[in-house]
Formats: sequence, structure tokens, C-alpha cells
Amino acid sequence: MLDKKNLRESLLACSILVQKRMHDLLPENFSTSRIVESMRYTCLSEGKRIRPFLVIASAKIFGISTLASLNAATAIEFIHNYSLIHDDLPAMDNDDYRRGQPTNHKKFDEATAVLAGDALLTYAFETLAQIQTHKDPVVRCELISTIAKAVGFMGMVGGQMMDIEKSNKKISKEQLANLHRLKTGELFMASAEAGAILGRASPSDRKALRFFANDLGLAFQIRDDILDHNGINIGKINLDEITHKKTKDKISFVDIVGLENSNKQLQILRQQAIDHLKVFGKKADLLIDLTNFVIARSS
Repeated sequence: MLDKKNLRESLLACSILVQKRMHDLLPENFSTSRIVESMRYTCLSEGKRIRPFLVIASAKIFGISTLASLNAATAIEFIHNYSLIHDDLPAMDNDDYRRGQPTNHKKFDEATAVLAGDALLTYAFETLAQIQTHKDPVVRCELISTIAKAVGFMGMVGGQMMDIEKSNKKISKEQLANLHRLKTGELFMASAEAGAILGRASPSDRKALRFFANDLGLAFQIRDDILDHNGINIGKINLDEITHKKTKDKISFVDIVGLENSNKQLQILRQQAIDHLKVFGKKADLLIDLTNFVIARSS
């Protein structure tokens, strides 16, 4: 059963800590103030902070405290925000609004947005390399390697390229699932595995968390598709309503298999994700609650 109160408190605590860490790492009075202002604009806006929460909750399974996993969690959130800035660019999804506010390139300009995204990505790895992330340089290198692979051409960037290539084209359920695995799932998997790396977990435990996060990431996307189908915006204002322009059509699971089958697939993924966590027993309760939250969320 979903412990809403405990999960809500845990998500809020994570969000506050990550927000403060990003605030501290992106000082307002930095010499290149405009680029930092652009980075802060996106990073410090409202967000679910699910990816850094995955880092922290996974690390707790192996006895790592929230503060000890905070640097890695913050680096993951920097990467996520870099991807949002670049996804919204005119050459990509061409969105004017996100999280109820003008997108970064609308608030500043396109060149600044590109540079802000670049800066966030590189700053994420600078953050991971800091001794505050982990005292053991081998652990830090393992984090950097795992996360870099997840966000590069074999992961998130590859997924974005596939998204561009498949736009307005017929696509199968399997192809869409692979696109989501690359574009969303890889960073989910790296986030969960990062917690295990911090805790020096065994290869089998790392694998279990990756499988869990893969199913969670796909479930997250399908739930987004269902909510979009039902007319609920997920952190974005409908561009058509604002400017009456037609954005690039994105094929969703609901388009391919229908609403009923999408909901069925959601429940299958939920059970699979939870099954992968059984090896951790009660230590994984927070991740189970997160899974149920992702499946049931209304925004």
C-alpha cells in the first residue's frame, strides 16, 4: 500500500536539499552572471525531483545517508535540467512553456539557452568529480562513467535523435518503448544505480536496481501519455492554446495501443518494477511507494 504521507515528506525533503545545493553551486554573483542566471532559471523552477530522489532512496538501501548522496543527486538534476533546456529549443521540440513558465530560450535567447544547457551538463560532471561526492576516487570514476554513458549517444542523446527522426512517422510499440528507454529510462537507471555505486553494492544489486528503474521510467512515460490524452498538461502549457500554432506531433502509447491497453501496460510495469525490488526487502519500501506514486499521479 502506498504510504502517501511518508513519500510526500521524503520527496519534499529531497527537493528542498537538492534545491539548496543547486542554489549554492550556482551563485548569483558569479562573474558570468547571465549564463548563471539562465542556469538558475531552469534549475530552481518547480520540479518533481524524481531522478535525484532515486539516487537518494537507492543509496539508503545500502546505508548511505541523504547528505552523503546529495552531490550525486544534484549532479543528476543538473543533467536533467540541461536536457529540458535543449529539448525545448526551436530545433528540437520547439516549446514556449515549461512548468508554467516561458522556456529558457524564450526567457533569455536561443544562444544563451544552448550555452546554459552545455554548462549544466559539464558542471554535473565537475560536481561528480568533487571529493564531497565520495571520498574514494574509484567510486567517483564509476559514477562518472555510468552517468556519462546514460546521457550520451548510447542513451539520452541517442533517444532524442531517434525522437527527431521518428517525428510524424509511423512507429511500433516496441520502437516507442526503445525510444523512451533511451530518452528517459537511461537516466532513471543511472540515477538508481548511482545510489548503489555510492553504497559499493554488488553487481547483482546494481542490476536489480537498473531493471527496476527501467520499468519505472517506461511507466513514467506511459503515465504522461495517458494524462496528455486526458487533456492534463504535465508541467507545460499547451502551445496550441497560447499561440494557435501546431507543434511537432509526438506519437504516444495511447495512440498506438489505445487507452485501455496503455493502462494495462502501466500495471504490468508497476508489478515488474516492484518484483525487481524484492531482493532488498523492507529497505526498498520507499522505492515501492515511489513506483505506486508514478503510476497513480495526476500531474
